[in-house]
Amino acid sequence: MRNKLILALLLLPLALPLSAQKISKNLEFELTDTLTDAYLDSLVIDKKGSINDYSLIGVQYGVALSRVFWNPTQKQDMVFIPLNLGVTYTRYGKMFGYMPYFGFQTGLFLGREGYRFKYNKDKDYTYTVEGAESALIDMVELPVLAHMHLDFWKMKVMINLGCYAGYRLKIQRFPGNTGYVKPELENAFKDTDRRVDYGIKGGIGFGLIFDPVEIHIQGMYKHSLSSLYEPDYASKDYYRFAYPSNIIISVGLHFQITKRTGMTRNQLKKLAKESVYENE
Repeated sequence: MRNKLILALLLLPLALPLSAQKISKNLEFELTDTLTDAYLDSLVIDKKGSINDYSLIGVQYGVALSRVFWNPTQKQDMVFIPLNLGVTYTRYGKMFGYMPYFGFQTGLFLGREGYRFKYNKDKDYTYTVEGAESALIDMVELPVLAHMHLDFWKMKVMINLGCYAGYRLKIQRFPGNTGYVKPELENAFKDTDRRVDYGIKGGIGFGLIFDPVEIHIQGMYKHSLSSLYEPDYASKDYYRFAYPSNIIISVGLHFQITKRTGMTRNQLKKLAKESVYENE
């Protein structure tokens, strides 16, 4: 009896690994059986995610204050323009793979700009262009902007800077009190008018983030580098220039078309499986 007890004690260390291996196999079978898609989708993994490389598509509406830089200088008023519509695409990325503050924005905009001359008391007259004291110009533009942003809580601060190319679609000329516009020029460009537009554009703004929707409120400044007309249209000896500029306040509604933060469903499933099998 004593010899049998000693033999059992000697064989016990060999039996424990075999029993543990059997239990491990049964547990692995049970875990594999329970890792269904529904189960993995229900897992909550407390892991704070950084800002992803994500994209936005949006629509925006704005109003503008418009004027023109004239050479020679002329007295003028700012013109309020209640029309600036746009569709935008924004792409965010990381500089050097870890700085999530940069991106670019492009889009297509339909806008309007104009000018209105003031009465010059010193010279006792109101300046005109083609007999018009004021004019409105409809145009379309395509901007390409560097887009920098700093996110905090449910908000972001944004800075935009870049260039744009555009085309002047139509013009309306108004004679005012003292001018006279030829009928054929009331709604038409002259051969000496420049219709191709280009220039610089930039501004600042802030956004409210309600994933997957963002509301952006921005103030932009746009300055044309393409004069409204050929500089020598009036005289071959004395050049004249007219560069439009606009201050635009806009509100945009933007939709995240990829995830801003966190992981996708496939990434969560992969992480859940790795957390189960990482110790095998």
